[in-house]
Amino acid sequence: MHKIARAVTRTTAGALLVLGATACTSDFVSVTNPDLIDASTVDPTASGNTLALSAQQNYVDMIGLLAMYGGWFSEEANVSDTFPTRNEFGFRNITPLNGSLNTDVWQPLSRAIASAKLVLDLSLPEPQTNISLARAATFRGFAILQMASDFCTGTFSGGPELTTAQMLDSAIFWFDRANTVGRANGSAAAVELANAALVGRARAKLQKGDNSGAAADAALVPAGFVSNLRFTDDLANRNRLSNDLWIFSFTRGSISVAPWYRQGDPRVTYRVEGGTPPATAAPQDAVPGGFHQQTKYPAFDSPMRLASKLEADYIAAEASGNVQTQLALINARRAANGRPAYNGATDAVSVKTELFNQRALEFYLEGKRVADMRRSPASVAGTITAAGRPYFKPGYGNVGNDTCYPIPFVERDNNENLRGR
Repeated sequence: MHKIARAVTRTTAGALLVLGATACTSDFVSVTNPDLIDASTVDPTASGNTLALSAQQNYVDMIGLLAMYGGWFSEEANVSDTFPTRNEFGFRNITPLNGSLNTDVWQPLSRAIASAKLVLDLSLPEPQTNISLARAATFRGFAILQMASDFCTGTFSGGPELTTAQMLDSAIFWFDRANTVGRANGSAAAVELANAALVGRARAKLQKGDNSGAAADAALVPAGFVSNLRFTDDLANRNRLSNDLWIFSFTRGSISVAPWYRQGDPRVTYRVEGGTPPATAAPQDAVPGGFHQQTKYPAFDSPMRLASKLEADYIAAEASGNVQTQLALINARRAANGRPAYNGATDAVSVKTELFNQRALEFYLEGKRVADMRRSPASVAGTITAAGRPYFKPGYGNVGNDTCYPIPFVERDNNENLRGR
């Protein structure tokens, strides 16, 4: 199993942090902005690898948060947190003024997209085979795909407002680049990036409705392929380097496994408040039925799956639209996890629903479920609370009908392409 190494360099803050920038000594009122880089001052040969690893790190730093908020929104998890802004995700009625939407979701996601583009804009040597370009293109692709999956519309680096289809097209473009450059490079690390990009491209095409293209890409992913994001248990830098899904399960009891996922399936494991063994943290906010602490990510340095042949198999099965193909994967995965064979109805709608149910267990808290909700609402209806029904926690309004996140007001107010729209 290959793993994409997580960069430990911390050259990024905001878009990118320039180390050692100082104020101009000739004029005490003139200062240099430490959060900006003049591309002409960058030595591509010396800095390209560091900047590409920093772009990768920005993606790794934000994906746990995106998976957590998406988990609340799609009811993979109940919000056992007191923040009203976080509960808005739980009952799917998010206002553009939501502070958590801006600081925890939009800003880190936008930073990941922008920092990868900075690398891609450099004149790096041997661009046809440069692994730094393959790395930056891979993680720009995945970051844009996440925005396309979770947000109703989007924008990159202060640009115009983009539709879901436009964002998916952009993700596909960067995955194309990553796959081409990574394969031309030929090293193990570069080929891993190329294969991860293939999975990302298949996912983007599936989301766009290009089933034949998704199936073709999925078929190219080699058997047994897995690429994991790695995290570090660094006490001094846990917010930046550690797995946020464990931070919010252990140091702040904010994530409680939702009832549908408490099936005893080995793909979704948890500890129960007051159970044996007991949860190792208390919930921030009481939840009906007690706190169910996820243990899929049982430590600060637990890895998180980025891309895999398993996901490619699910993409291919869904894209095929073939009941027998889908049933074969359903029963293979049920058997692999000690579950009995599927014995439900075998019409196309029922089988597709079961395929989505298995996907839900397989990719629990990996940031994929919001895309599933948007792609096929009927296939996930049995796992979420219907709009207009009471929220699971008292003291809040009924569940709303949001299917994706709005662009935050702060972005609209500061982006001249969006202001007033």
